Amino acid sequence: MTTDRVSVTVLLTIGDQAEIVATDVPAAERAEPERYPLAEISEATGVPAARLPGTRLTAVVGDDDRLSGWQRA
Repeated sequence: MTTDRVSVTVLLTIGDQAEIVATDVPAAERAEPERYPLAEISEATGVPAARLPGTRLTAVVGDDDRLSGWQRA
């Protein structure tokens, strides 16, 4: 199991989801934003859900390419 940590940004929130984009790669090479549970990110970082858009974070990339282990950058 790898524990790669990547830099990400919360683009926006939609309902109970946050759209996340990796910022470790050039913009032209970035994948589409992915959605993650807003409450999970807010609880892990201590940032209120309403203030998450625009927030820079780091996260661990799991073997399944899903992010977890959210921390403020």
